[in-house]
Amino acid sequence: MTWSEVIGQREAQERLKQMVREDRLPHALMLCGPMGAGKMALAIAFGCYLLSKRSDNSEYSDYSEYSEYSEHPMLKKLEHPDLHFTYPTIKLPSMSTDHKPVSDDFAKEWHELIMDGPYFTMEQWMQAMGGENQQAIITAGESDDLLRKLSLKSSQGGYKVSIIWLPERMNIECANKLLKLIEEPPQQTVFLMVCEEPDKLLETIRSRVQRIDIKKIDNESLAQALVDKRGISEEDARRISRLANGNWLSALEELQVGSENELFLDMYISLMRLAYQRKIKDLRKWSETMAGYGREKQKRWLTYFLKMCRENFMYNFHQEELVYMTQKEEDFAKNFARFINENNILAISELANRAIRDIGQNANAKIVFFDLALQMIVLLLQK
Repeated sequence: MTWSEVIGQREAQERLKQMVREDRLPHALMLCGPMGAGKMALAIAFGCYLLSKRSDNSEYSDYSEYSEYSEHPMLKKLEHPDLHFTYPTIKLPSMSTDHKPVSDDFAKEWHELIMDGPYFTMEQWMQAMGGENQQAIITAGESDDLLRKLSLKSSQGGYKVSIIWLPERMNIECANKLLKLIEEPPQQTVFLMVCEEPDKLLETIRSRVQRIDIKKIDNESLAQALVDKRGISEEDARRISRLANGNWLSALEELQVGSENELFLDMYISLMRLAYQRKIKDLRKWSETMAGYGREKQKRWLTYFLKMCRENFMYNFHQEELVYMTQKEEDFAKNFARFINENNILAISELANRAIRDIGQNANAKIVFFDLALQMIVLLLQK
């Protein structure tokens, strides 16, 4: 994978290249930032960048745009023996009770996913593994497997690159083992962590890695990518890039008819209307419908719920540049926005964040969503 496949993020790309040019590359980097910003794309491109170095440790001219790729067909297919991926996994019914799932158990599915493109969601990964109703984690077995792989000598005589996707999903046993590995890394090993919620990582791990915060993709780069990769008009690309707010995955969703966001909007509107009308029985049915979704989808809806409450709150200020909604979302906000105000916006945000936490901890989804619905009845009265 080359730098040209990364959408935008020129500043981050240059910073990573500069570390190598100035010979100050740390053994562990953590790329942090919002979903859809291209953290995984950057990590893979940088990993290939490091592995494209000559076996005699001399550099190619400029060491930049990968004209050397013709000499590295393994990098094109992301099958280089010194490139290792670690990612959350699930336990399938076919696995023995004492087996701790590891990345290699799903290597085929992972390779198909990343070869299709480095921009993807947890839901897509869960679908690929065949476990949409489970929660994926990185087990202690993974850290043992990674230690074994990285203890081997580099097959090409250069770097060994370990890309860890969502390290915040490591269980505590795995995190402690990985900490020891980071403290005493094998020779010429570089860890590239792709993280969305760094606060969930052990402080001892965070203190031993160099963090790079990845910004949202700039609108210009996002719009140009839509034109180049999806063939839409420049005007449509500009509109979608603004709505996507720096998120390539959101931009793709906007292109899809009947996307998940339309369902999420319907569920949001339904909740608000039923809560305003105090229809308890219908709210119970609503909560049962929400409980029927997989946990990852439930958390995505709650994130959407937070976004929509924020947008409705900002709509009250009548400043167009502050609002990021589709036409359908705005049509609902015209009459509803006044119910989301300074008297309840903080309480609503706390309520949603608590629900996200509870769902993440495997709480009963029916109870979580029914509680949220009942509390919205009270909060909407606070005008």
